[in-house]
Amino acid sequence: MTSRLALFDCDGTLIDGQASICEAMEAAFAAHGLAAPDRGRIRRAVGLSLPVAVRGLIPEAGPDVQGAVVASYKQAFRTARMEGRLAQPLVPGIREVLDALTHAGWVLGVATGMSSRGLRHCLAENGLTDLFSTLQTADGHPSKPHPSMAETALFETACDARDSVMIGDTVFDIEMAVNAGMTGLGVDWGYHASDDLLAAGARIVAREPKDLMEYLLS
Repeated sequence: MTSRLALFDCDGTLIDGQASICEAMEAAFAAHGLAAPDRGRIRRAVGLSLPVAVRGLIPEAGPDVQGAVVASYKQAFRTARMEGRLAQPLVPGIREVLDALTHAGWVLGVATGMSSRGLRHCLAENGLTDLFSTLQTADGHPSKPHPSMAETALFETACDARDSVMIGDTVFDIEMAVNAGMTGLGVDWGYHASDDLLAAGARIVAREPKDLMEYLLS
């Protein structure tokens, strides 16, 4: 039987890091004397690779300023982690979904705009390190919705796109799934609205983690 891949976005899908992301972005802008975007705009940019997100938040700034904000964001995030202020808790009920899919024979993976280092820390802190067979991050790929992350995950796990799903909370996740020939499944506990996910091509939008189990294991 062909293996089936369930590829998950991380922040906004597996974990809730909204507060930490907004605080780090605000600190990064303040470090350069810039007015931070409102938190709604910051949340809308989550899911993109960090340089792409920053360019979208301050398109009027030059590459040097944008690059400096990216560096300051990374530093703010590292500082928050070292000081024990970084909050990236699991979405309630998501661990049960991962365990059920594993038991049913699904191959699990992550495709995220986070860095490899950041993802490893996040998974380790939440006891998820051993669950995933493939980890795709912003370090080695173009930003979502480019299909590179999904295509590499499919290649590494020898799974067929037609039998696999990408699960995420942003239109970037769903568009990446479509671009890779996968089924996109949305979740509405993250950063983008359900209507936007459906318009981007999501097959369904789960209201709770258990909805994913009902869809994938039925």
